[in-house]
Amino acid sequence: MLKLENLHVSIDGRLVLRGVDLEIGDGEVHVLFGPNGSGKTSLAMSILGYPGYKVISGRIIFDGVDITDKPMDERVRMGIGAVFQNPPKIYGIRLKDLIKIISKSRLNSAEISGLMDRLNIDSSLLNRYLNVGFSGGEIKRSEIAQVLAMKPKLMILDEPDSGVDLDNLQLIGRELAENFKDRSGLIITHHGYILNYVKPVKAHVMINGTIVCDGEPEKILSRIRESGYRWCRRCYEMKMSERL
Repeated sequence: MLKLENLHVSIDGRLVLRGVDLEIGDGEVHVLFGPNGSGKTSLAMSILGYPGYKVISGRIIFDGVDITDKPMDERVRMGIGAVFQNPPKIYGIRLKDLIKIISKSRLNSAEISGLMDRLNIDSSLLNRYLNVGFSGGEIKRSEIAQVLAMKPKLMILDEPDSGVDLDNLQLIGRELAENFKDRSGLIITHHGYILNYVKPVKAHVMINGTIVCDGEPEKILSRIRESGYRWCRRCYEMKMSERL
């Protein structure tokens, strides 16, 4: 479903991704760990084709098609959906109208209503301008509702469990777990709380813009919780020395 080949990306002349290789199969969910500033969000934005993220070298293959030079809107129409870590407030468009636009013919009114109920999104949120006056948990549930209404082939979730209380995390986690049964995904997380509900098949750790190790999600997360990213930094140093 997604393949990154030796991907190098810069922003304003500053290299943020350094030779990223990643492959996510059809129907697979992977998780990406890494300290702050390691390039995780830059990776998500690069896959989406967000303006300002310039591919210096390497390729992005999505569903068998090279999308390296395709614009963001075309990538989304092909089936890439994303939940952003810090989505903006948008005045002038209400959540209910955006959900209808996103879902198009993918969901009928009953399915949309069911999705809203499962994520505890009531009419007071649906009738507000997007994210205006929303709490942290409401923003997360709104973002999840939007991406699920798209029914994308690949979902990229940037910190879906940050700033969310336990009740909201349970709602989000259960809904994502159900929807990941028939699509691929990349979950970016610091704490790994979302893994109590969603079970990825593989974990990756990113340091300084490159993926330095891979493995079983539970083992990787356990080691991070025990000793932080010190051991990963040693892997990074070894990987850099091999390239030299």
